[in-house]
Amino acid sequence: MSSGFPGGGRDFFAGGGGMNGSYTTNQQQQQFPFRSPLSGILSDPASQIRRPDLIRKRSLAEFQQQNQQGLEFYLRNVKLRPNFQHANPLSPISAVDFPTVPSSLPDSRYGLPVLHRHRLQPLSILNRNGGNVGSGIFSAAAEVSGQDSEKKMMNHRLQELEKELLGDEDDGDGDEVSVVTHSEWSDTIQNLIGVNKAPISPSPTSSSSSCSSTSASPPNPSTKQSLIDAAAAISEGNPAAATEIITRLQQLSSPRGSSEQRLTAFMVSALKSRLGTTDHPYSASEVHGKEHKLSTQMLYEVSPCFKLSFMAANLAILDAASEQGFDKIHVVDFEIGEGGQYMHFLHALAGSKRAASLKLTAFDDDNTTAGDEKLKIVGERLSTLAEKIGVEFGFSVKKLILAELSRDDLEVKPDEALAVNFAFKLHNLPDESVTTENLRDELLRLVKGLSPAVTTVVEQEMNANTAPLAVRVRESCEHYGAVLDSLDATVARGNPDRARIEEAVGRKIGNAVACEGRERVERCEVLGKWRARMGMAGFEAVAMSRPVADSLRGKLNSGTRGNPGFTVTEQAGGIGFGWMGRTITVASAWR
Repeated sequence: MSSGFPGGGRDFFAGGGGMNGSYTTNQQQQQFPFRSPLSGILSDPASQIRRPDLIRKRSLAEFQQQNQQGLEFYLRNVKLRPNFQHANPLSPISAVDFPTVPSSLPDSRYGLPVLHRHRLQPLSILNRNGGNVGSGIFSAAAEVSGQDSEKKMMNHRLQELEKELLGDEDDGDGDEVSVVTHSEWSDTIQNLIGVNKAPISPSPTSSSSSCSSTSASPPNPSTKQSLIDAAAAISEGNPAAATEIITRLQQLSSPRGSSEQRLTAFMVSALKSRLGTTDHPYSASEVHGKEHKLSTQMLYEVSPCFKLSFMAANLAILDAASEQGFDKIHVVDFEIGEGGQYMHFLHALAGSKRAASLKLTAFDDDNTTAGDEKLKIVGERLSTLAEKIGVEFGFSVKKLILAELSRDDLEVKPDEALAVNFAFKLHNLPDESVTTENLRDELLRLVKGLSPAVTTVVEQEMNANTAPLAVRVRESCEHYGAVLDSLDATVARGNPDRARIEEAVGRKIGNAVACEGRERVERCEVLGKWRARMGMAGFEAVAMSRPVADSLRGKLNSGTRGNPGFTVTEQAGGIGFGWMGRTITVASAWR
């Protein structure tokens, strides 16, 4: 299957260096159920507070001696803290204001033990079946002795303890609560009821120190998270912290290592340029240079995600012309590149039953003699191919002057189906966030005024236009990380073009991360944002037909030998192409 249409000729997809592999991550948010710090402490009925060994006549001295350590620990750690400004170290959220818990509700309702300032509420400990195991720490103590005299002495002592416990040094108005960590509260309860006989270490001065002493050190953050942290530090005006992170990451990077190491090397270079600590700062001139354009075209040729997106746009144009009964097609392209997309188009036309000719109009937006000569060479190459496979072909080059963009200036004939193709062009145009001219939306409105039969948009699926720096770093890590990873499945490490292709990726990363304003040319957006822009310009989405998607899947399987890493997915208003669950490019059609 060459293109999804009968006939064929030379297969465009099979032309660029062996292919095998695709990446897409569908991140699922993990739900962490909140669990009461008291759950699981007294799961065994044998360990309830009314144990046989406690229900006997004991003197007050024995009881005080047994529980002295636990009560001291309790007094040290249960300290009233005003206005809830101290966060639970077990929670990832800081400075949370909890509502005051009504005294009529169980203290464990919110998963936190609560002590009211003017009234000591007994702590109800529940077993797994919800039954009341004991009436509380202090009420349980009062029931130890069966004699009235000992009860009076115990109650007197407990009143003193209550007064001492709630007599905080910091006086304040209103009800206040003390939030105790799971580790502190569990150790205290276990010690007071005699379950845990181990001695308690010297009391920590804060809940955080207690937590650190009972839990292992957290694992080192991932490389991606470290890069995001460095970007956040830069945004917050903390270059020292950013430099420290970048220096550590530089030791983990390698331009010739794994895909993650290569990505880290590019990201570190971009962040250093952002900080101004490199001798090679990134600028717009790099992504406008001849070398970058050539190496980017190599990327388009060897990556199925990019190559298939061109083919999807071609098939959408052929479908639109066929539906409207046109035999001739006139395509206006604002970024023709090396003309690879139209080599496939000519082969598809050769196998088509209806369309018999193609006229192609390209724009020289460089306004230079060199740019004009390059486009003429591309036109000659396409003309030679068209003549060889028997397709009528016309080619013209025009200067991109938006004020003169009209059907008459483009010389569109009444018997031609006009199609406009935006392939990796729109993201390079500044929008309202850069200039009041807003060339991105202005060009879309002008194209809508041409009343084309179909307009195709091919773009990278990446949120890197108006997003803040930290988000752009995350998006670049995920997007270009997938691109670099997929190259291992399509281009051999020893291929001399591999280094040039990866350098093009590095320049894209550098421009997206290190540059701002007009210097930042790489301003990709996701399909949802393109849908909004196209809608504001007056376009409506044209659904890609199922035969088109099936044809592209067949192309993918034949060109990559069925590598399951690459994916073709039908999306709302387009078709996405990705690697390992991460969508890299999306092709869409509009009318």
